[in-house]
Amino acid sequence: MWADADAKVDYLNFSEVAELAAEMVGTERLLPLSLGIFGTWGTGKSTVLNLMRGELSQHKDKFLFVEFDAWLHQDYDDARAALMSVIAKALLDEAPEGLREKARSLFKRTNKLRVLGYAAEGAAAFWGVPTFGLIRKGVEGLGDILSGDANEEDVKAIEEGAKDAKIKSEGLITPETKKSPPEEIVAFRQEFGEVLSGLGKTLVVLIDNIDRCTPPNTIHTLEAIRLFLFLPRTAFVIAADEDMVRHAVATHFKNPSLRLVEDYLDKLIQVPIRVPKLGVQDVRAYMLLLFAEASGAKGDRLEQLRAFLVDQLRQAWKPDAKFGVDDVLSILKPDDPTTLRSALDLADRMAPLLAYSANVNGNPRIIKRMLNVVRMRASVARKRKMELDESVIAKLALFERCTDAKAVDALHTAINASAGKPDFLATLESGRIDGDQVTEGCPPEILKHIDFVRDWAALEPTLSEVDLRPAVYLARETVPLRATAAKMSEAALRAIDVLRQVRTEASPTAKTAIESIATEERAVMEALIRRMRLNPEWSRPRDDFRGAVLLARANEDAGKMLASFVSSLGEKPPRWMTMMSGKAKEA
Repeated sequence: MWADADAKVDYLNFSEVAELAAEMVGTERLLPLSLGIFGTWGTGKSTVLNLMRGELSQHKDKFLFVEFDAWLHQDYDDARAALMSVIAKALLDEAPEGLREKARSLFKRTNKLRVLGYAAEGAAAFWGVPTFGLIRKGVEGLGDILSGDANEEDVKAIEEGAKDAKIKSEGLITPETKKSPPEEIVAFRQEFGEVLSGLGKTLVVLIDNIDRCTPPNTIHTLEAIRLFLFLPRTAFVIAADEDMVRHAVATHFKNPSLRLVEDYLDKLIQVPIRVPKLGVQDVRAYMLLLFAEASGAKGDRLEQLRAFLVDQLRQAWKPDAKFGVDDVLSILKPDDPTTLRSALDLADRMAPLLAYSANVNGNPRIIKRMLNVVRMRASVARKRKMELDESVIAKLALFERCTDAKAVDALHTAINASAGKPDFLATLESGRIDGDQVTEGCPPEILKHIDFVRDWAALEPTLSEVDLRPAVYLARETVPLRATAAKMSEAALRAIDVLRQVRTEASPTAKTAIESIATEERAVMEALIRRMRLNPEWSRPRDDFRGAVLLARANEDAGKMLASFVSSLGEKPPRWMTMMSGKAKEA
């Protein structure tokens, strides 16, 4: 199995992109700089951030790094205030003795801005500030100031909000230091610049997961960059899906012009860098590395293989640049070359289909997840003593991933109705099908994907002489999810996505999602459990399990399903899971 996590080692030849980004950030004459790492879900944006930081970290004395996960603060904090605080805290921690007092003043000033109504009530409570008097008008007024649209009424509303909240009694704003909100913001910018100048380092702020946030939080995070922190010796590197950010702009500003939607991000990001789409050779190299890693290769030999493949990809423009299974085996020198060759051969043959399929499109995260499904099923097959080769499982999983639910259902129905060996498979594998010719006995749901199916059928191993019923049985853990998903309401499908990404048990987004599925709790829990099974890593608290716990609290039947799932894991659950599950039982 492979961990579904952001990589810190380059398996995808993304080092070129990371090196380009690092070179720009490290060029002082380009500062201040805002740089965008753009790509869709799963394409490797976070990996590029990690690699870029690795490049810059070779010069630790020149850079101060701040990582900001906008999604992490979404449910309980104002994104603008949170970003300011995270950066101010980093400067305070880094400041030497002679600069520490000014850095401490900067950090305190971020608290003042929160108290003045800049943060949501939940954040104010977190900082120990009484919130019973904070009025919404004050919050909106400061929002106008930050956006450059303030007037006297806004300033007055904020000051009244501060007075109502009894801020003076907390000692955060004293008569000696009291300033109006606009003055506080100007003072914050000035102190920020002075502290950063005193440190003599370039501040590099890495912002990730901004495209997972709600539209207001997405916009507020971007505004914080523009309004507060765009000062000399700063570089902001933002990983995002451009389309998701533009959707946030369109939603937040309520039917803006098309030009505003297009220009908003372009004006904020000086240099856009797009994560390159993987081609066939990139996918081949990626899969060969994944299978080599899974075979137990590690240390110097795995690193030697990685360096070789990345170098070959960089030389791909040359006619004589090539690599294959033999190269991998010669570098790794495995104890059991026959078994590894079989796995590598399959990976090598699957690569073109994964690169070109519209349902995969070379997406590295989708590839890894599909391979994890294969490994999971192969493990179950061994435990149940099924005589089923992993290459057969992989070929069927490829069919599932690259077609659709109707085609998968049609294939499984045909397998079960023919003692595991549908006649049309032999015809497909023989290559006796041209153009749109309808193969006798082949379901139309499958023929709809004939271009893919033709290439898929040509892959080794052949399936026509294999009893495929055990493989269909194994697929029950994942395939029904696709069939069920087609029958779910839009609210249920959205709830699944939300509940798989719950960062805090107080998430209002999760609460709203659960309330929207009044009659589909069991189906949603079933989908959550099926997806959780794909990742066997339970050593640390997981967002998807937290979402399942929230659903279990809201519905008794869903709670029983979750309890059954925890029991099925076999080993003693980790402490964090026991505590989280215990809360669900109490509820």
